[in-house]
Amino acid sequence: MAARLRGTAAPGHCDGGREPQVKIELLEFTRQALAQKLPRSEITAILLQAGWNRAEIAAALGAFAEVEFPLPVPRRQPYLSPREAFTYAVQFSALAVATFSLGALLFDLINRSFPDRLVPNVWGAATSIRWHISYLAVSAPLFLAFYARTTRAIQLDPVKRSSKLRRGLTYFALFIVAAFLVGDTIGLIYNTLGGELTARVLLKVLTVAVIAGGTCGFFISDVRNDEAEA
Repeated sequence: MAARLRGTAAPGHCDGGREPQVKIELLEFTRQALAQKLPRSEITAILLQAGWNRAEIAAALGAFAEVEFPLPVPRRQPYLSPREAFTYAVQFSALAVATFSLGALLFDLINRSFPDRLVPNVWGAATSIRWHISYLAVSAPLFLAFYARTTRAIQLDPVKRSSKLRRGLTYFALFIVAAFLVGDTIGLIYNTLGGELTARVLLKVLTVAVIAGGTCGFFISDVRNDEAEA
């Protein structure tokens, strides 16, 4: 029986077809195998022998719920509506503006508190500070409102945690934050080697580290919650 099922999937895997077609055939093979009550471990072993990798096999098996029923029961998959896409886009955009404005505002305050006599204190002007406060006053509440909205939606429908757009934006944000942390560390080392580790420089480095580190911790906690729920 297992050999016959393996033969069902082999043509689609070896004919060099397009990727979407191959995945559909893998899903159909998995459905037929589960319908014939084959153990998942045996299905996995056969597909590994046929050349599929574990991620593809896990995705195919994960498409069906592990419940007692005469037929394989498809697991509900997340659906991203245009409304949800808009919500995620606004949420992450507002977070980006809020974190940048907060950092720029703190930089302005540091420049005013520790002025550099050799460099004009342009960024510490009152106009710049007002602009950053204005951006922060709008973007921070906007992010909190949309984050609370998406959190409620996930609590009502946990399947939304598997949204590819949400995960993609989360990991992209983690990449940006990690890049800032690396750049911050490089800047600190550079100024230290040049003997320019003043209070002004040290406070700016600390500002970036705290903001980026806090944002990174927030996203890592969110990813871990997703994995725990999954």
